[in-house]
Amino acid sequence: MTERAAERVRALLSARGKPSVGIRIGIRTKGCSGLSYTLEYADEKGPLDEMVEEHGVTLLIDPKATMFILGTEMDYVEEKLQSGFVFKNPNEKGRCGCGESFHV
Repeated sequence: MTERAAERVRALLSARGKPSVGIRIGIRTKGCSGLSYTLEYADEKGPLDEMVEEHGVTLLIDPKATMFILGTEMDYVEEKLQSGFVFKNPNEKGRCGCGESFHV
């Protein structure tokens, strides 16, 4: 996780208005390439979640996602027409044209 991404996550967690352990990163089947990243607030640590602390933010990694996102860097970008979290995953073999999904 980059410092920019951590800043954005801290802002989202503080604006949420209720205590959170951190955020949970996972994957789901979606899009034309097969897999998509998911982010959600984590109210508690699941029994098999991998816990990573980076730049003062706790990331919980869904156990089903671990093998797909090993070595991935999470960043946050702000551009003129869009802003959001971006994942640089060395395991990706390809992405769909719209950037919504990937495959390994």
